[in-house]
Amino acid sequence: MSFGRLERTPGPQPLSEINMTPLIDVMLVLLVIFIITAPLLTSSIKLNLPKSDATPAAVAPTAVTLVVDLTGQVYLDDQPMPLDTLISRLSQTAQVNPDTEVQLRADAAVPYGRIVEVMGTAQKAGLNRIGFVAEPTPSSATVAKP
Repeated sequence: MSFGRLERTPGPQPLSEINMTPLIDVMLVLLVIFIITAPLLTSSIKLNLPKSDATPAAVAPTAVTLVVDLTGQVYLDDQPMPLDTLISRLSQTAQVNPDTEVQLRADAAVPYGRIVEVMGTAQKAGLNRIGFVAEPTPSSATVAKP
């Protein structure tokens, strides 16, 4: 019988790397919390504002919608309107805010002359920013191929 050293297998070596996944998860959660709470901090001042009998300031519309349907009827903000009334309403809008944009929607079958007449009415009223509204055509990427 020999009294020598017993053979031992070396134990597991300590892990010298830091696992970054939990740290990144915590940082992302904190980032989301700050993103959500940041807008709430800007309006945290409580005020008791005084009351006033003054009329509220007139908010000028930034855009009005003119629609010309298939029959040539003109609509201002979804209300049918003859041209003489239209020019007075557009003049009032131009006096409040001359930079108001006119969004013109016209049926494809409406004669060009009628559209020019409506555009001229808007320009006479003092509104020179006219935008044409159209439906987008489906692109080849969104069309399903059989």
